[in-house]
Amino acid sequence: MQWTAKQYDPRLWQLLIMALLLGAGVWFRDFSLKPAQIVLTFSAGLLTQAFFLHTLKLQKHGFLSAAITCFGLCLLLRSATFWVHPAVAVLAIASKFSLRLAGQHLFNPANLGVILGLTFFPQTWVTTGQWGADLSTALWMIAAGFFVANNAKRLDISFYFLLCYACLFLVIRVLGYGYSFAVFLHQFENGALLLFAFFMISDPMTIPHHRTGRYIHAVVVAGLAYFWQYVLYANQGVIWGLFFASFFVPLWNKLFPAPRYQW
Repeated sequence: MQWTAKQYDPRLWQLLIMALLLGAGVWFRDFSLKPAQIVLTFSAGLLTQAFFLHTLKLQKHGFLSAAITCFGLCLLLRSATFWVHPAVAVLAIASKFSLRLAGQHLFNPANLGVILGLTFFPQTWVTTGQWGADLSTALWMIAAGFFVANNAKRLDISFYFLLCYACLFLVIRVLGYGYSFAVFLHQFENGALLLFAFFMISDPMTIPHHRTGRYIHAVVVAGLAYFWQYVLYANQGVIWGLFFASFFVPLWNKLFPAPRYQW
């Protein structure tokens, strides 16, 4: 019997790639992330998952998704204190069980965790330039993200989001305001943006089930992200764009019904 990638849970590949990205970032990109912070994040996140499964007497599953959330927090969030990462991990995993609508959790846990960290915890930030802006890093992340998103059958929303965001930037900033095309290219060599596009917005459990709904969702996220970043001149536009757009997902699912995604 031959082994193929389709036989495996897509989350296994995502965990492997995210682990490689985190390891490379810590060793070669000076992520300002201590090993203790990583250990505490995963310990808190996985224990929170186990606590809710036991308390609510649910089937013992979801640990892969919890680990992905922990990786997402470690890849994006930075703090000067050791307790912020595990605290945010607890809140992010707890949101899957407490903030639910129509039988599923409303927010992407990693996205919500980053939002809570930025909003309520001191000395916490997202370092958008931590990957560097060189093209080689961008291409490697695109290749890795393409594989993960395609394996989960949700590559479409990553493509839609990047296309919409690129069109907004190109039409308004380059053609409208006269920015150089180099500024446009620099924007899309940002590692944090690519991480978001391929590892956060593509989460199949918190995006619309129908392809049409996913297209609308991508447009809304891109529009909100651009508005937050370049109209309000606030930071982390894509993170906040996804957060606010999450409130509309139940509406898109109702307007465009489709079977719920199953891992």
